Amino acid sequence: MIDFNRPAFVGKELDYIKEAIDLGKLCGDGEFTKRCSRWMEEKFQANHVLLTTSCTHALEMAAHLCGIQPGDEVIMPSYTFVSTADAFVLWGAKVVFVDIHPETMNIDETKIEAAITEKTKAIVPVHYAGVSCAMNEIMAIAKKYNLKVVEDAAQGVNAYYNGKALGTIGDFGCYSFHETKNYSMGEGGALVFDQTECLEPAEILREKGTNRSKFFRGQIDKYSWVDYGSSYLPSDMNAAYLYAQLEAADAIDQKRHGIFDYYDKALKPLAEAGYIEQPFIPDYASCNAHMYYIKVKDLEERTALIKYMREKGVCCPFHYVPLHTSAAGLRFGRFHGEDVYTTRESERLMRLPMFYNLDWKDVEYVAQCILDYPGFN
Repeated sequence: MIDFNRPAFVGKELDYIKEAIDLGKLCGDGEFTKRCSRWMEEKFQANHVLLTTSCTHALEMAAHLCGIQPGDEVIMPSYTFVSTADAFVLWGAKVVFVDIHPETMNIDETKIEAAITEKTKAIVPVHYAGVSCAMNEIMAIAKKYNLKVVEDAAQGVNAYYNGKALGTIGDFGCYSFHETKNYSMGEGGALVFDQTECLEPAEILREKGTNRSKFFRGQIDKYSWVDYGSSYLPSDMNAAYLYAQLEAADAIDQKRHGIFDYYDKALKPLAEAGYIEQPFIPDYASCNAHMYYIKVKDLEERTALIKYMREKGVCCPFHYVPLHTSAAGLRFGRFHGEDVYTTRESERLMRLPMFYNLDWKDVEYVAQCILDYPGFN
């Protein structure tokens, strides 16, 4: 079976994990945690990057730092992972879902303004498949209504909008280093922000509500409980695994873009014949080849194609079930306007195997299986 995903392994991970052990500090904010943060700050020109235990926790931190309170409303797409909504629901917010662009599967920025009420506090664009949302328009709406913008850039690490790194455009950006992402630490994430006045509150929140970070910097002689907090610090062993991959980011990117381009070229005849739709990359976006998907006619055909691919030994999963159709989505949120594209497009989408250590012969086999699918011939 050709897996849909396997976490990347570049070769130095075990050496760096051993180094972390030898350094004798395996808890959070060790040497490799700091190295990862510095790498991202320099690479993405971000003032502050705090490594977290997951992107979910980065989103939770962002929601708290935005001052989300019970009764507030937050606007986001329904076509996203549950964490995007859960992080705000945790603080008592009501989630307001709006429709997506069928071309990119990203939030339709033209639907946002009509969904704003006096209770709205934030907009949460999700950069699906590492392809940027229309951030200029979203930021303009946020400025007009004095709203916070939290970028869910879980899939958008090292992807760009008009040359600016995703996650660095809004008030806060949230990255994922889950094993399914381009660069992995098993489970992990990062909170990205520019405003220095947010640094101390973010550190306190991340360090269980204590000023422990200031203590380790020698700024105070003892630390104590000063505010709300939780344990959002990853182990330095996880960070050591990640740092090996960040060092090899160029090689990982090259391989992933190679796979993306191969699929795109090989399957183009099917798109030209009208059997499938391929990913669309707007002119303003520079994607990171996080994902390659195709969209077929409808749910029935997708189900048949997934079954066919599995029979051929290839795992090709679909993706999100829209949140507004779920039990929790109905309880904690509402859909503003008409669901024209969210459900319809979600039922057509199927993802292809994509990971750093995927053999080229397997890439070719996957594409050939799709080309040979009887429903396309």
